[in-house]
Amino acid sequence: MEENKVKQEEVLRMPLIGDTAPSFKAKTTMGEINFPEDYKGKWVILFSHPADFTPVCTTEFMTFAHMQEDFRKLNTELIGLSIDSIYAHIAWLRTIKEKIEFNGMKNIEVMFPVIEDLKMDVSKMFGMVQPNVSTTQAVRAVFIMDPEAKVRAILYYPLTTGRNMDEIKRMIIAMQKADKEQIATPANWQPGDDVIVPPPGSCGSAKDRVESQSDDQYCLDWFMCFKKEKK
Repeated sequence: MEENKVKQEEVLRMPLIGDTAPSFKAKTTMGEINFPEDYKGKWVILFSHPADFTPVCTTEFMTFAHMQEDFRKLNTELIGLSIDSIYAHIAWLRTIKEKIEFNGMKNIEVMFPVIEDLKMDVSKMFGMVQPNVSTTQAVRAVFIMDPEAKVRAILYYPLTTGRNMDEIKRMIIAMQKADKEQIATPANWQPGDDVIVPPPGSCGSAKDRVESQSDDQYCLDWFMCFKKEKK
């Protein structure tokens, strides 16, 4: 009983937001990668999928590959993973390029590395194998790491639901903007929308903020002030 408990805890272990992401070396479709050393100074999206040659995963990989240059413009690299062999990955990615057309996309070549994780080493590090769903497949997990290899965001999707890549891109843009400008972004924020300035730290500064609104800043209340974005 105790042994089973230890095994389950090992499978479920995962880094949390703010943690340094686990380091690993892995065999991929683009050769061996060494994380985080190979990705110093870059944001990284590490995402897992249940299995090659499955329809939802195929649509996700096509969409990620189609958007790869968009992510690179944001200093962001993609790394895929599943509990499949390199040979299965290669065969599947060739099928995608040669045969699959989806949502106006065709002849899509996946140029980001896809990890072979047959022993589930990386999957277990990131809590991507969840026994109540499957002991042989990784769930649809997304870990976003910043240039310091800190985990900044974690997303988990069920096996039946494809991910929203535009939302993942929006999160990258929002986090980078927050880091650069020391602001926050409101619900449903899109690039170009007004942003939130940090709440005041004292009653005096709260009063000053409300009374000194300017052309580029406005307050809805003492704790809720926005900075206008240039259109």
